[in-house]
Amino acid sequence: MLALIQTLVLALDIYWWILIGSAIFSWLYAFNVVNSRNQFVGAIGSFLFKATEPVLAPIRRILPDLGGIDISPIIVLLLIFFLRQFILTTIAPILLS
Repeated sequence: MLALIQTLVLALDIYWWILIGSAIFSWLYAFNVVNSRNQFVGAIGSFLFKATEPVLAPIRRILPDLGGIDISPIIVLLLIFFLRQFILTTIAPILLS
């Protein structure tokens, strides 16, 4: 059971970093810092978009329009933090005792 909990926490940690990478990449792309015509850059952007958009899109529909500010990644990061802490402090001690 410990291996399952650790794997789940690792998956949440990896997705945490993918979300941060996606946010940073979107800023770099928006400010034209990265070359959008580069095939490697396009592949990274496509991966990050496809990995994060299924989670971010429903949250964007719920949130009110804040102009050009997208706070949906912050909401997801908070949810991941809560879920990770809930698993480690509540579920893990119950399952491992």
